[in-house]
Amino acid sequence: MLESRLITIIRRSKSINQIRSSFSSHGGSTNLHSRFALDRYSTYKHVANPTTRNCLINGFRSLHNLNKGTYKPSFRHISTVAASVCKENKETVKLLVTAGPHAQKAIGIWLFASAAWVFSMVILGGVTRLTRSGLSMTDWKFTGSLPPLSDEDWLIEFEKYKQSPEFKRVNRGMNIDDFKFIYWMEYTHRMWGRALGIMFALPFSYFIRKGYINLRLGVRLAGLFALGGGQGMIGWWMVKSGLEEPPSEYSQPRVSPYRLAAHLTSAFAIYCGLFWTALSVVMPEPPTESMAWVNGAAKVKRLALPLGILVGVTAISGAFVAGNDAGHAFNTFPKMGDSWIPEDVLSMKPVIRNFFENTATVQLDHRILATTTLAAIGGLWWSTRKVDLHPAIRSLIGSTMGMAALQVTLGISTLLSYVPVSLGTAHQAGALTLLTFMLLLNHTVRRPSPMLLKSLPAVVKTS
Repeated sequence: MLESRLITIIRRSKSINQIRSSFSSHGGSTNLHSRFALDRYSTYKHVANPTTRNCLINGFRSLHNLNKGTYKPSFRHISTVAASVCKENKETVKLLVTAGPHAQKAIGIWLFASAAWVFSMVILGGVTRLTRSGLSMTDWKFTGSLPPLSDEDWLIEFEKYKQSPEFKRVNRGMNIDDFKFIYWMEYTHRMWGRALGIMFALPFSYFIRKGYINLRLGVRLAGLFALGGGQGMIGWWMVKSGLEEPPSEYSQPRVSPYRLAAHLTSAFAIYCGLFWTALSVVMPEPPTESMAWVNGAAKVKRLALPLGILVGVTAISGAFVAGNDAGHAFNTFPKMGDSWIPEDVLSMKPVIRNFFENTATVQLDHRILATTTLAAIGGLWWSTRKVDLHPAIRSLIGSTMGMAALQVTLGISTLLSYVPVSLGTAHQAGALTLLTFMLLLNHTVRRPSPMLLKSLPAVVKTS
């Protein structure tokens, strides 16, 4: 197949006559193949498909470098050399998009836009939770439905809400205008998610039809799309837990912290998958210009991966803080009330329940994890000060350090202020922003392909 493609391209460029005239004028000299290869190199470097272009260029480079006696070029030899180079390319540079730079740019923009949309979904979900709007809609349809359009429709929805435990125990004095506000918040959150599904599915179908997406990328994106569809069902599964009667008459209705954590974890997973894939599409190789920088990046990588996991675990622990309303207790720092460790941190049986359901324990865990995260990122920054690193990696480490400090500051401010909507939302956005920096850092310190490594000098050449 590759041989026929080479012949077709050569014929289209009308090079058959050039080959024959070159044979006649040079009499099969040893320089013939070099001139032929250099001429073809200048022609094929403009081929749009990067994989085909690299195969052709490297194939003719190999012909140019052959200097052993009289050489008779043949299409079979050309295709053999090119095929061997292509095989090496496939083993070393695994591109997610092989349809050229235009397709690569289009898919990259689409994936980054989808990741940004998920980011906004997380923020909107935080606002919905902090304004206690999440339980205003007492039913759910996968395809969605129109909002109330008349006063009669609004009264019907309000009557449904009046049957919920939240209205009976918390919002008994709510009027129809207050209800409209929380209803619109939840409705917007749901429809924003459905709009994301459409915005993702339509370009996905188009890119598949155009042949821009290969099998490996297609499977990955299909999995993320399925996870996004399941996210709506996880959200309703979470809301249903808040529509049930609380176990105690003194308890306020709220969603299960386990289901809230599952909902947030799923959202974070979708975001991470989209953002990482977008980076892989637009940046197949990490930035590096010397082996010294590659070795420096390897040192950072050993710390960056566990740090990224720690940031993710800290963020998920924040979901349990939100699910247990733990931010409204122990509103002091650094102590929790009058003590460093509250007495009832292990009061529940079995003990494991305390780490997910006990207000004091959940908040203590989050404090410890947040402090550890800040200290660990600070340690990464300190330990890499004298390591020879690419400027982009050094800048990312400094930015991550600054974001971690800001996130801890936001968390403390939110706690001391009794969780206002503005600070609570900013703190949730900060968690995802910090995770974004960790994704960027881990993606940037990847090891380059063997092909790129072979071409790197020992140190950066300075002019």
